[in-house]
Amino acid sequence: MLSIATKVERIVMESSFLTEGLRRNLINLSELARQLQPQLESDMWKPVGQAAVVMALRRVAERLPEASRHEMALAQKTGELTTRTELTEYTYRYSDSINECHRQLLSKAEPMRGAFVTVTRGVNEVMVICSRVLTGMVEEVFANERLLARQDNLNAVTLHLNPDTSRTPGIYHAILKQLAWDKINLVNMICTYTELTILLEQNQTGAAFTVLSKIVTQ
Repeated sequence: MLSIATKVERIVMESSFLTEGLRRNLINLSELARQLQPQLESDMWKPVGQAAVVMALRRVAERLPEASRHEMALAQKTGELTTRTELTEYTYRYSDSINECHRQLLSKAEPMRGAFVTVTRGVNEVMVICSRVLTGMVEEVFANERLLARQDNLNAVTLHLNPDTSRTPGIYHAILKQLAWDKINLVNMICTYTELTILLEQNQTGAAFTVLSKIVTQ
């Protein structure tokens, strides 16, 4: 059976908020221990003393690395920001015929300069993100496919990165952590070699752009 210290450490390390809060000494350990007690007692099938939890939290906090400078160096590795508005996301169940739908969509959309469309294939699903002007085309091409979900009124913010970021540990975590701290919800995320694109609801776009602008300009 896991010890209290091991269990507490796992809980902390699974939460970026707790990790960052303990690292920066922002969290009242006694209050956090009180809140963790019911979960620990349920998981460990025995009473757990608050003092033991506080001690475990203190030891975890002492072992956490200080706010590293390499996270701040992130700003030196980032580039410009671009945005796209009025996007729609479709998710379809993968099928043997869906690759042909993909081909047809790209062929039909090619003459429409300035319109945005991207297709991402997962194991069991295919996601299509497109400009509003292409929604009719997408629905026509994929008419015989099984639609799992559709989400409208989305915007995208793309952060252009230096190629060196592909060899920087934690680069995406550092960016996403800043968004999470500001309670910005991501609908989706798309990564390429030098671009990180986040998909958001329209009412979250301004806040996300502000956060990413600070990262770029630091």
